Amino acid sequence: MIKIVEQKTKINILKMFKDTEAILEGHFKLTSGYHSQYYLQCARLLQYPNLTYQLISELPEIIGEKILGSVDTVISPAIGGIQFGYLLAYKLNKKMIFAERKSEKMEIRRGFEIKKGERFIVAEDVITTGGSVKEIIDICNSNGAVVEAVVSMVNRSTGIDFNVPYYYLVKFDIDKYDPENCPLCKKGIELYYPGSKKNN
Repeated sequence: MIKIVEQKTKINILKMFKDTEAILEGHFKLTSGYHSQYYLQCARLLQYPNLTYQLISELPEIIGEKILGSVDTVISPAIGGIQFGYLLAYKLNKKMIFAERKSEKMEIRRGFEIKKGERFIVAEDVITTGGSVKEIIDICNSNGAVVEAVVSMVNRSTGIDFNVPYYYLVKFDIDKYDPENCPLCKKGIELYYPGSKKNN
């Protein structure tokens, strides 16, 4: 089952996901290791900049001027967060950089720099466990920068604390299962892993 727990945008975001076929149905292994009948492939929505920008245009009101007025840069984890973060930076008229996973950990590469005192928003497409976002927060902190907030298109977490304000457009409740007790596995439905992070 998939249902909306909270929607902060005035746009019917569930319809937008369905219209762009961004909600997949089957048997999926999530980055967290859980299994699910549904998978949100935000890239299918993000391939339409006009639709993405409609959503992002509502974020300044959700985040508030107090935070936005102090932010220098938007940073996103590759790959999923890049398009979302880039259009958010465009909307806010800010610089945008991204971190990527060369091996096991997120790294800043390609000549990007994080300066002491620089103030960031971390932008991600979907947050479930928040692992990549937490890595980016650690990178920023270790370089003497300040993370003002985390922003995502979709919140799939069951409760997460980044120690900074967290804003999102919609919160979905999607059933997920431990691999050892997965009804989809018991039915013999083929398992797919569509994520971008290496997951054996």
